[in-house]
Amino acid sequence: MKYSFADCVLDAESYSLARNGQPVAVEPQVFDLLLLLARNAGRLVTKDQIIAEIWNGRIVSEATISARVNAARKAVGDTGKEQKVIRTVTRRGLEMIVPVTTDAEERPVPSSKAPQTVRFTRSSDGTRIAYAASGSGPPLLRAGHFLTHLEKDWRSPVWRPYIEALGARHTLIRYDQRGTGLSDDRLGDISVESYASDLLAVADAAGLERFPIVASSQGAPAAIRAAATHPDRISRMVLYGGFAQGRAHRDPDFGEAETDALLTMIRSGWGNPKSAFMTAFTTLFCPGASRAELDNLVEIQLASASPENAARIRVEIDHIDVSNDLEKVRAPTLVIHASNDSVHPVSQGRLIAAAIEDAEFLQVESDNHIYLPSDPAWKTIVDAQLEFLNRGD
Repeated sequence: MKYSFADCVLDAESYSLARNGQPVAVEPQVFDLLLLLARNAGRLVTKDQIIAEIWNGRIVSEATISARVNAARKAVGDTGKEQKVIRTVTRRGLEMIVPVTTDAEERPVPSSKAPQTVRFTRSSDGTRIAYAASGSGPPLLRAGHFLTHLEKDWRSPVWRPYIEALGARHTLIRYDQRGTGLSDDRLGDISVESYASDLLAVADAAGLERFPIVASSQGAPAAIRAAATHPDRISRMVLYGGFAQGRAHRDPDFGEAETDALLTMIRSGWGNPKSAFMTAFTTLFCPGASRAELDNLVEIQLASASPENAARIRVEIDHIDVSNDLEKVRAPTLVIHASNDSVHPVSQGRLIAAAIEDAEFLQVESDNHIYLPSDPAWKTIVDAQLEFLNRGD
C-alpha cells in the first residue's frame, strides 16, 4: 500500500520513499517509523508503541530515538522547529498531523478523529449486544470473541491498527459478545448456538443481508456455525487462530482438575492488573508482546469481563465442538494460523481447512495467538485477509 502526505509517497510494498517524485534514501528504522506514523495519521503514537514497533521492545537510548525522529523529519522535509508534518507531544510521543491518503481509492487513512458509532441490539433471547460501525466501503462483520471492549479496542495500540486496516476498505461492524465489553454483563445461555445467534442479530441490526466475516479465536466456531446454518447469508469467511474442537474434545489428557485449577486462578487473580496470573494469562496469548502491549491487553481484559464471566466463558470455550458443521459451510474460506499458537494449535487450523470444501490455508511463522502490530507476521496476515476479501463473491 502507498501512503501519500505533504509532497511525499511512502510505498510499503517496495519499502521506498519519494519526495516531489524523487527517491529519498532512508534507513530501515527511519522508514518503519514513518510507516507507523502514516498508518496512525491524526493519532498520537506513544513512545512505548514506537519502541515496541521499531525496536521490538528492546531498551534504547533517548539519543537513538531522537536520531531516528530527526532523520524521519529530514526525509519528509520537516524539522524539529517547524513540526509541520511530524508533531512531538512532549514526554508522550509523536503524531503525523498532515492528511494521509492511500492508494486504496485514495481516501483518508482512518484516524482517531474519524469516530466509530456504537449502537445496541437484542439477540434472539433478549440479551443486549453492543456493536460498532467504522470505516467505509462494502460491509464486513468481525465476530466477537474472548475478550473485547468496543471503546478500549478502538483506542488500543494492539487492535486499532487492525481495525483501521479493515476500515480503510470496508464498513467494519464489530461487537462485544454477551457478558463482555459494552454488551449485557448477564451471560445467560452461553453456547456456540447463542454466539452464532448474537452474530446474526448484529448483522440484522446493521442491515446486512449477505456479508463476509472475519473471525479469530473463539469467534471462529460462531462464524462456522452461522455459515453452516445460514449459507445464504455468509458470502466469505476469514478465520484466524480458530478452532473447531475445544480442549475437552481434542485433548485426550484434558480433565476437570485442570479446568478447576484454571478457574480458581481466574477468579482469584482476574481483578488485579498487577497479579502474576494476569501477566502469565495474557502472555500465553501473545508471548511476543512488548511490555506496553501486554499492559494494554491486560487493561482490555479487565474492562471486558468480570472474573466470574471470564471463568464461565473459558469453560464454554473448552467444550465447543463444531466439527460436524464444517462440511456444511459453502462460503469461500481462508484459514490462517500461527505455527506455534499455544492457545489453539495449528492442527485445528488444518482440520478446519481440510473439512471446508475448497478452503485455503495459510500458516504464518509466529508464536502469537493474538496478532500484534509488532509481529513480523502482522502485515502478511492482514494483507492476506484483505486480498481474500477483495475477491468478492
